[in-house]
Amino acid sequence: MGTSDEEIDRLLGKLTPRARALLLDGATTWRTRAEPALGLRELVMSDGPAGVRGEAWDERITSVLLPSASALAATWDEDLVESLGGLLAAEARRKGVDVLLAPTLNLHRSPLGGRHFECFSEDPELTGRVGAALVRGVQAHGVAATAKHYVANDSETDRLTVDVRVDERALREVYLAPFEAAVAAGVRLVMAGYNAVDGTTMTANALLSDPLKGEWGFDGVVVSDWGAVRSTEDTARSGLDLAMPGPDSPWGEALARAVADGAVPEDTVDDKVRRLLRLAAWLGALGEGEPTASGAARAGTEAPPAPRPAVAPRERALARRAVAAGSVLLANRGVLPLDPGHLRTVAVIGAHAARTRTQGGGSAGVFPPHEVSVLDGVRAALRGRARVVHVPGPRPDGPAPPLGHDACTDPRSGLPGVLLRMLDADGRELYAERRRGGRLLEPRLVPGAHTVEISARLRPRTAGRWTLGVAGFGRMSLALDGRPLLAGDFPPPTDDPAVVHVNPPAQYAGADLAVGQDALLVARRELAPGTGRATVVSAAPPAPDAAASPAEAARAAAGADAAIVVVGTTEHGECEGYDRTTLSLGATQNALVRAVAAANPRTVAVVNSGGPVELPWRDAVGAVLLAWFPGQEGGDGLADVLFGRAEPGGRLPTTWPAALADAPVTRTLPADGRLPYDEGLHVGHRGWLRHARVPAYWFGHGLGYTTWAHEELTVPPRAGAGEDVTVRVRVRNTGARSGREVVQVYLARPGSAVERPVRWFAGYAAVRARPGESVTATVRVPARALRHWCVRERAWRTETGRWRVLAGRSAGEVPLVADLEVVGPRTG
Repeated sequence: MGTSDEEIDRLLGKLTPRARALLLDGATTWRTRAEPALGLRELVMSDGPAGVRGEAWDERITSVLLPSASALAATWDEDLVESLGGLLAAEARRKGVDVLLAPTLNLHRSPLGGRHFECFSEDPELTGRVGAALVRGVQAHGVAATAKHYVANDSETDRLTVDVRVDERALREVYLAPFEAAVAAGVRLVMAGYNAVDGTTMTANALLSDPLKGEWGFDGVVVSDWGAVRSTEDTARSGLDLAMPGPDSPWGEALARAVADGAVPEDTVDDKVRRLLRLAAWLGALGEGEPTASGAARAGTEAPPAPRPAVAPRERALARRAVAAGSVLLANRGVLPLDPGHLRTVAVIGAHAARTRTQGGGSAGVFPPHEVSVLDGVRAALRGRARVVHVPGPRPDGPAPPLGHDACTDPRSGLPGVLLRMLDADGRELYAERRRGGRLLEPRLVPGAHTVEISARLRPRTAGRWTLGVAGFGRMSLALDGRPLLAGDFPPPTDDPAVVHVNPPAQYAGADLAVGQDALLVARRELAPGTGRATVVSAAPPAPDAAASPAEAARAAAGADAAIVVVGTTEHGECEGYDRTTLSLGATQNALVRAVAAANPRTVAVVNSGGPVELPWRDAVGAVLLAWFPGQEGGDGLADVLFGRAEPGGRLPTTWPAALADAPVTRTLPADGRLPYDEGLHVGHRGWLRHARVPAYWFGHGLGYTTWAHEELTVPPRAGAGEDVTVRVRVRNTGARSGREVVQVYLARPGSAVERPVRWFAGYAAVRARPGESVTATVRVPARALRHWCVRERAWRTETGRWRVLAGRSAGEVPLVADLEVVGPRTG
């Protein structure tokens, strides 16, 4: 079908004003409404920054899991990110998904931000470039991407209600900039966040109209974050186009009445419907035929999950390559790469080694078809060549993990997993099925369902005092072999959907278990309005002796040719819905690294986190490798780096402090509902430079397996205001191995008439060279890097005169400096 304005208007004319208004909220949690009169089918949406989950939280419906967004930004490789976007699009098409709710373009404003793993970077330029690459990759294959969360939604504390106060220059130059880049890349949807900016909630904020739809010319759909629309008329009169989820949003019939009453102009609704129809036409969802059936997506009628085809080898290979490309070698004292030919025994130490955290917590989570741990990857790489010894070490701080299928059996069938039952108000069974584990976020609803029951026969491998738990809201109970362990009513303290539906807090009880004596664990929770249906059953064995664990690890390290110790965060440390309160990995993990490093100088510390953490032992180990949340192929990709099959290609997208107290911006806690961005333009490395502080590792830092000399910077003598500038940097590979260098360019403006950062990131280019070879990196510095927002004139302006161009390996290492003369715009 054509997508001309005339054709859209013709279709629009087929609908009454009421029918038009009703199109603008969801039909279900993940689907828009169909309209048979137009041949408009429902559009299917899915969360997806690191994987395409689809419409259901069901561990049987698996999804390819890529490295976290922070890891993708660390690649500084837009071609690779574009390819990964294509992989996500292919996954979406397999699952019948039209709209991918990615990328997340909010910034790493504070290292305490709980959702850093889902965001790219501290820097607006890098975030914009990587985000645009993902948009291009997804949309090249007929799936719509969504830039989120517009705007200044950079922390999680009180995220549903927080009012961010940010000055106009910082808003324009820092926080809106990545969204502008996404619009320029053709993104089809923009998601309005939960928060308010300068007193107005984003779903009703004038920023949706201008600059988004006006100045930038965005002709796509502005969709709300899920549940972010809390009123009718003010949001409908704004630039918001689609209220999700449905069908019980504040729009729907309320919006139809507001249009009929004249409270919301018909023309305003018509513009929104045109945008929705334009999107549907682009997706091939608008035609003369009947819309496809989708009743199975509605609550209470879910169909059983369809089996997913095996992950194609090329997809696995691409995801594995992305792991190595994004891994950042923070420090190396001649230890990496490890040579398998000179290894007889390798000690792999830490709970995160065997259970590597592959993704962050929250709505972006998926169920991958498999997960390769660091231990798995090392064993595979050294199979038949060296012995691998694993010592778990102390259990990381945090709650007990959900029951896994390897730790229990379904009491009815005896097969691995748990038994899920739905009961009516009298306790009669309405439905039952075996599930793989104890984390059931969407137990199937059936008519008359009153209680969710999860039961499992535990098979303890460790004797002692176990920690058993059940997570959810409302009335819950937990019993062991018929003996009550806990019971109570636990109302939700928040209506944050990420907490209610994805990550509810757990209630715990202790019980003594013995090896060889199975025990029946039964958890129940009643279903009540406003409490969701997520139910999670967990069990943790007695914690190892905190003092004995490091000693055991040290003995294993001392007897090995090399030691690999893996430490990291937990789901409750980095998760949607919560900001962090500390950057510490905890006393037990820090003690573990110190003990291993003291026992073996050839110790590699692998850091398994999505954002910055404190590394107080970083100078004591032989090497520090940042793994991020590496996705399903993490262990194999990291093994490629550890044993030299691939170079650690990553550079930090965010400055890492040595200690939280050093960071220039740490505030995520609102006061009286407001969160002031008092630092203005000085975010990330800009803030560190402004306060003359030295971090542990600068933005842009990262080592490879060779060394580089930055020899010459060539800058044109002058450039016109409003023009891009081409900078050339000659670098030479001074090491003994071929490698890749990321050449970074920064700008400064001495004597500026307006406030500026000391210097700021302006562009980069990656080059490859053989040992001894010199190559020239050509870096395009976009005109936007030189402009500033003039508040008085409400327009972009570029200062003429002398500018300074700096080039180097990071924001803190820029040895090459040259001047650039910017002259007035050329005429004629």
